[in-house]
Amino acid sequence: MFEQHGARHTDFRTGERLGARDHVVRWGKPKLRPAWMTRQEYAAYPAELTLREVKVRKKVLVTSFLNPREVCKREIGQLFLRRWNVELDLRNMKSTLGMERLTCKTPDMCEKELGIYVLAYNLIRLLMAQAADQAGVLPRQLSFKHTVQVWVAWSQRQFLSDASEDTAAMFRLIAHIRVCNRPGRMEPRLVKTRPKPFGRLQTTRRKARANIRKYGHPKKLTA
Repeated sequence: MFEQHGARHTDFRTGERLGARDHVVRWGKPKLRPAWMTRQEYAAYPAELTLREVKVRKKVLVTSFLNPREVCKREIGQLFLRRWNVELDLRNMKSTLGMERLTCKTPDMCEKELGIYVLAYNLIRLLMAQAADQAGVLPRQLSFKHTVQVWVAWSQRQFLSDASEDTAAMFRLIAHIRVCNRPGRMEPRLVKTRPKPFGRLQTTRRKARANIRKYGHPKKLTA
């Protein structure tokens, strides 16, 4: 399921009508092959797709749930609102775990670095699931960042020496802070932190130090 592209026109008078602003249509494959797609990939796609278009809260949603008795418009709208969790999950991996900038230089090592971040993310989610199961709540009700902080403190042996008591205490601390229910949340895609007034290091540090000795420090960038 996804939101209708702004360039595509939706006419609810066409197709198989299922209800108010709700119908089933067929999308044909473009006659011209896109330049970025190979001939084999283009030939592998079907000639047309049968999809359902629904208008919910001024948005046209496209989904493969074709049966309105199995999935109604209200459920489709609720499922679309859950996309916010995907944004939060990506933010947790990039900001909370530090995956915004990769430090490796080669593609193979960058792939391994990404794998480590995904492994760490899944381990934190496993701790949240175990803590939520013991507390009788849903894992989505617990804070990811708080779980990371508790795990770092626990790994540094700041709790009891007995492993079983440590684990139980850790799960209680993880489930102590709950995330509030925030339906329909919307945030601007803007950066609040101002950049530092320094240029980019586009050469080796040895050459940069030599240039500083010869020419002095470069001037700071103006806002």
